[in-house]
Amino acid sequence: MHDRPDSRNSQIIGRREFIRAATLAASGAVIFGPHAWVARASSVVNSRKRLVLVFLRGAVDGLNVVVPYDDSNYYENRPSIAIPRIGEGAVLDLDGHFGLNPALASLMPAWKEGLLAFVHSCGSPDPTRSHFDAQDYIESGTPGIRTTPDGWMNRTLAALPGKHQPTEALSVGAVLPRILSGSMPVANVSGRGAARPLPLDNPRIERVFDRLYNGRDPLSKAYQEGRAARQRLLGELRQDMAVADNGAPGPEGFPNDAARLAWLIQRDSSVRLAFISLGGWDTHVNQGSIGGQLANHLKPLGYGLADFAKRLGSAYDDTVILVLSEFGRTVRENGNGGTDHGHGNVMWIMGGPVRGGRVYGRWSGLSPADLYQERDLAVTTDFREPIVQVLLTHLGLSAIQIQKIFPQRLTFSGHLSTILRG
Repeated sequence: MHDRPDSRNSQIIGRREFIRAATLAASGAVIFGPHAWVARASSVVNSRKRLVLVFLRGAVDGLNVVVPYDDSNYYENRPSIAIPRIGEGAVLDLDGHFGLNPALASLMPAWKEGLLAFVHSCGSPDPTRSHFDAQDYIESGTPGIRTTPDGWMNRTLAALPGKHQPTEALSVGAVLPRILSGSMPVANVSGRGAARPLPLDNPRIERVFDRLYNGRDPLSKAYQEGRAARQRLLGELRQDMAVADNGAPGPEGFPNDAARLAWLIQRDSSVRLAFISLGGWDTHVNQGSIGGQLANHLKPLGYGLADFAKRLGSAYDDTVILVLSEFGRTVRENGNGGTDHGHGNVMWIMGGPVRGGRVYGRWSGLSPADLYQERDLAVTTDFREPIVQVLLTHLGLSAIQIQKIFPQRLTFSGHLSTILRG
């Protein structure tokens, strides 16, 4: 049954949904959460501490990222895809037990400078091997609970002090991710396509909407502030595109998006939280060893992260970067030269405040008796424990605020208390 056209409530909802549909329909939008009107102009504070999260969707094989090359079980289980201990394409030694995949050689300087660390055997305590469910649990921050209405990064934004504006939390991607969904205003920039015009950028349509929503009511304010923030970000992006390569588009993929994000952070220090997700890590077939599908994905990821750190300049001193995935992969390779859905994984932690040059976490080993369900690396560190350390030590949140961000009762080992400089 259709709403009556003279219903005031239905008119408000209809207008709101019309604006939302118009602004979100086209790819490349800069979009804002449902309560964007709560944002108000505020002065930009320099040297703000920030968190950047890179989510590898599809479950990256952590055992071939940070390789336990001193464990013979690793080679016994992976006769064709193991990273060699010695010789051509050998692991890059980290600590005598673990080594880095050579495709990530671009990150070794950060390791040697003590600005890169890893937490091995890290992951979600929920046993699911469903990509959809596992990603949802990572992003909501409540493993095993499907009904959580918002994402933990949105709840983190709510906990941060001061007045909030839409550019304080930024997602680089085609759609607003689950992790940033919620009541707080956030911005979504669609990477390389961010400057693509929307229907509202048509001057004739823009004039109509400007006249329609020129009041001081909440809906008009939402429209006006959303338009202003979009124009602000697009102006910065257009300037970047004009300067780089004489206006020619940059290279494809993550390095380009990471460089764009670094440029935005340097230009606008109001960015406190940022999120980028990358797909293609579900390597059931032809995963490869020193070459192949996984190595081809890791190379641009490593290069992009190293370049991102360099481009941030002094802002890198106040930035922590987390790289994680929804779960790991089986210890044993399958019959197709790949690996299947597993459990434990490795989290990457990078940035100026990081006490790097160490592989953190309790390593349980790869012997049959140590494996989870006799097939996977066990989870000995809840993925939320490193995040909580970042929120406490780096962003300065309190234990009470953490309880609101991660409402489930958490039991932490405490071995990550020194992973960041205070």
